[in-house]
Amino acid sequence: MGLIHHVVTGLGAPPVLFVHGFGCSHSDWDAQVAHLAPRHQTVAVDLRGHGASPGTAADCSIERYGADVAEVMRALALPPAVLVGHSMGCRVVIEAALQAPAHTAGVVLVDGSQFAPAMAAVLRDRFAQPDGYANLVDALFQDMFTARSDKAVAVSVITRAARLPPPVGVRMLTDLLRYDVGRLNASLASLKVPVMALQTTFSNDRRERTTMRPGQASPYLDMLRACVPAARIEIIADTGHFPQLDEPAQTNAWLASFLADVPQR
Repeated sequence: MGLIHHVVTGLGAPPVLFVHGFGCSHSDWDAQVAHLAPRHQTVAVDLRGHGASPGTAADCSIERYGADVAEVMRALALPPAVLVGHSMGCRVVIEAALQAPAHTAGVVLVDGSQFAPAMAAVLRDRFAQPDGYANLVDALFQDMFTARSDKAVAVSVITRAARLPPPVGVRMLTDLLRYDVGRLNASLASLKVPVMALQTTFSNDRRERTTMRPGQASPYLDMLRACVPAARIEIIADTGHFPQLDEPAQTNAWLASFLADVPQR
């Protein structure tokens, strides 16, 4: 396969490259692209098996996704860019930054998380049940929105996630667990660029999700601070898992603030 599907808009440095989450697509970032493109070149990608990028389960892993994003940056000859990842995409931009350091100026993690080892039993039990994968994905995505979310947007995102081919979905949920337990901490600690976490929710060991408030801690944020002591952490309160959709103005403001502080190379 050639380069994964990507959409390039705007001009200006540093460029901003957007990576979506599990079961999602590049269009999740439309509001951010529209806001930033007048001043920055933006690139929004579809990961393998998502959106307009083909891919089988055998092609999919966090490291392969990171390599795909790095290949796009090299092919476009991007100057050092800020990589913005959402959810699963947080892991992908970390890997892309490590694989293409010359093209990376900073990393933004939008509502990231870390699967705990206990999630292995949850996934195993769910996948063993009839329609277990489909029911798990539906429950996960239903939990990503709040009463304040636009209902039509929420339904669209949930419906889209259900269309992800189950072999790809099972592979990536399993791979997320593998990556989080065995690699995430070390990969974060290896980053040599500014990092910002834009956090909105907290999930416990069983992936039960609640919104956050400014100043609130969580095991994920504690882990992030331990691995990247200089990381900037900002919280958008009372918001679901998709701040780029639920609170685009606040999301755009924090991204613009981070971009203004990133050293130019």
